[in-house]
Amino acid sequence: MCGFTGFWQLPDWSDQRLQETVRMMSVRLSHRGPDGNGEWCDESVGFALGHTRLAIQDLTSEGHQPMVSSSQRYIIAYNGEVYNASLLRCELESEGFDLHWRGHSDTETMLACIERWGLEGSVKKFIGMFAFALWDRQERTLHLVRDRLGIKPLYFGFQKKSFLFGSQLNALRTHPSFQHEICREALSNFFKYNAVPAPFSIYQDIFKLLPGTILTLKTYDSSPHFRSYWDSFEISAQNTTFAGTYNDAVEELDVLLRDSVKLRMISDVPLGTFLSGGIDSSTVAALMQSQSDRSVKSFSIGFAEQRYNEAPYASEIAKYLGTDHSELIVTSQQAMDVIRKLPFIFDEPFSDSSQIPTFLVFELARSSVTVSLSGDGGDEIFAGYNRHVWGDKIWSKASVCPEKLRYLFSQALTFIHQEKWNKCFNLLNPLLPNRFRLKDPGRHFHDLARYIYARTPEEFYSSIVSHWTSADALLIDSPTNSSFLTKTTLSSFSSFTEWMMASDLATYLPDDILTKVDRSSMAVSLEARVPLLDHRVVEFAWSLPLTWKLQGTTGKRILRDVLNRYVPAKLVERPKMGFGVPIEHWLRNELREWAEDLLNESKIRQQGFLNPTPIRKRWSEHLSTSSNWQYHLWDVLMWQTWLENQR
Repeated sequence: MCGFTGFWQLPDWSDQRLQETVRMMSVRLSHRGPDGNGEWCDESVGFALGHTRLAIQDLTSEGHQPMVSSSQRYIIAYNGEVYNASLLRCELESEGFDLHWRGHSDTETMLACIERWGLEGSVKKFIGMFAFALWDRQERTLHLVRDRLGIKPLYFGFQKKSFLFGSQLNALRTHPSFQHEICREALSNFFKYNAVPAPFSIYQDIFKLLPGTILTLKTYDSSPHFRSYWDSFEISAQNTTFAGTYNDAVEELDVLLRDSVKLRMISDVPLGTFLSGGIDSSTVAALMQSQSDRSVKSFSIGFAEQRYNEAPYASEIAKYLGTDHSELIVTSQQAMDVIRKLPFIFDEPFSDSSQIPTFLVFELARSSVTVSLSGDGGDEIFAGYNRHVWGDKIWSKASVCPEKLRYLFSQALTFIHQEKWNKCFNLLNPLLPNRFRLKDPGRHFHDLARYIYARTPEEFYSSIVSHWTSADALLIDSPTNSSFLTKTTLSSFSSFTEWMMASDLATYLPDDILTKVDRSSMAVSLEARVPLLDHRVVEFAWSLPLTWKLQGTTGKRILRDVLNRYVPAKLVERPKMGFGVPIEHWLRNELREWAEDLLNESKIRQQGFLNPTPIRKRWSEHLSTSSNWQYHLWDVLMWQTWLENQR
């Protein structure tokens, strides 16, 4: 795992100035690659490429980047892993492609593939996670490439007369042409979705390359050409194609997942796995341990607040599997220490509060290993979110009701304060089945009041995944913009649930989940691998009928049946908890003084981005315990602390 950056501009700088500038940019990525760095420049065209290395495979100098191909035509700087590199070498050799390998890095293999099969033909063969810059000396052309699911990040854009690109924004900001102008449309979307969605970045004219896309630039001042080599919506919208029985599918998924995990266990450095005790991480841990001749190192995080604490479940599964398990119970002080680091870990505003335990579990793992496997992606492809279970049912009933009736029902739900709903359910919960027991029911009922008032299913989904649905009123000079979620039509899918899953896969997964994983792991120089997001697994999952993934009120049906081959169901069958943190409590107590300073009305007005009135209202209601506005307030706090530390 690594970081890279570079630029292309008018060829009026000396080679020394090119090298010094790209080196300064690369220094900002040293956390992504502490094991080495390098630059490659071409003064005649004004091009510079920099790289920082986290050595995982081929720890020798033969894995150094930027790397030049054997023909000298291509130069690559690359972040990621291509797990089937050894198989691709065999394929190249079987075709008689004459090569004298210098080492065994996947980078060298990628260059050889590109020379043999071309860029797009090679990328389609790669199994892995990757973002890279490829300079073609013969054509004097730059290619930027991002992996199919968006596991690895890649930013690009024109600033003045320079084209900048890199793994993270903090590298681009170092270039003297960088403008630092905030993109108001991106900011509006951030407050809706708690992350800046692709293709936006928080800065004007700087963008994220969409997953599964190749950008080609012929000259430093021309318009980029984009082409998609893999589209998650196209994969998701395919009709059911699996021809076998359900039992056949379970068997095939087991084989696929075993191979995916096995490929991601290839490493020249120590590796382990994260274990929350949920379906996804338990599956990954079980498949790792079943294919290892020693106890796999596993890591989990817990909290003193029991309703957020999954550590005991993870410990039970670790004991059953026989992993070498480590656990950390997080204190509020540890959380506060992490919060101070967040503006530097996430180089644009990001407010998924699970960023705190995610960083801490990566930090725990890094004390023992350099690579760790994670269970991310299972919810998106196997129907694991509550909205997949209940969304279609709620919308199908709400949509047939007259608008006035929905309005009255919405008003009735919000008439009772959230805390009163919670007290009522605290009395009822012991009498209810597990699946009907809600954590924070008051917030759920108030959210439901917002959902059912939607006019279309797309608007219904958007309201589910949004925080500040009235973000335009929150922002000063808010732009008029369409939702980034409208990437494909509902009519392309056989059900509303599948459309929601596809939208999660194309947007929420790369913009939120994978951003959180990448930044948190790279902050401690740890490589996080996600075997459930092997594109072969994703394609297979979408070839199956929805009922094989979602049965009644149970999601991940087929994944559960694979896991049950390795772990007894009783150890994993319980209500979904998520990777939550007690932000609600902390904001009223340990974090109150910190939050009050950032939410100061005069400070917000002076900054000129937000209207403090709705913020102060929700802060007051939250402190009084009449409502739980933890997520809305966390959005504002993460924006405020990012802004203070980036200026």
